[in-house]
Amino acid sequence: MRTRSQLDSRNSGTGKGSLPFVLVNMAMSADGKIASANRAVATFSSRRDHDHLYELRATADGVMSGARTVDLNNYTLGPGAERFRKLRLQRGLAEHNLRVIVSGSGSVNPHAEIFQHRFSPILVLTSKRAPAAALTKLRAVSDAVKVIGNDEVDFANALRWLRREWNVKRLLCEGGGELNEALFRGGLVDELHLTLCPRLIGGRRAPTIADGPGFANLADAFQLLLASTRRVGDELFCVFSRRA
Repeated sequence: MRTRSQLDSRNSGTGKGSLPFVLVNMAMSADGKIASANRAVATFSSRRDHDHLYELRATADGVMSGARTVDLNNYTLGPGAERFRKLRLQRGLAEHNLRVIVSGSGSVNPHAEIFQHRFSPILVLTSKRAPAAALTKLRAVSDAVKVIGNDEVDFANALRWLRREWNVKRLLCEGGGELNEALFRGGLVDELHLTLCPRLIGGRRAPTIADGPGFANLADAFQLLLASTRRVGDELFCVFSRRA
């Protein structure tokens, strides 16, 4: 088990200065999908992968997800069962992680399940295109709403804000695809945890781990190094680190 000091030492080696160490964790079908085109199929990995999600949350100060992911899946983004909360405490972390929702348009549902559970602060990152009425509703149910960016969230400055104001040194991102892509495009991801599952979903409009505008030229693509692989049953657990 890694201690908090070991985790922080990895943080300091990212070369990103005042930014948190950012991990992305996703489960993916054999054809690269994270859900069906109509979003009806969103959970297809094993119990082991489900535990893996909470094991990663137990290393992070904050867990971040996009508005659609939160709305459609009734996520609370919490630390999970008591054994995972104990892991956090043993690592010198707070028992419950900070929770971050990204909604550039301010469209996250203020009645979503996450807002019904007040065990830790909930922060909303949004942009100037969010209507004033939506911001008012979100401020009523969250601990902070940070408007940062014009047409989309300025993630580099948003992450600096999380580090400076909320002491987030390790941030775990759990999708969806457009949020992941924005982080990759901004060069902000340090580590990708990818579970390859024995399913084939299909559908040209089914979401992938990195949707959004993407990289126009292959030479500009986000470069990764395969750090480790581990097979459990018919699933393959991969860890990629960013190529310097």
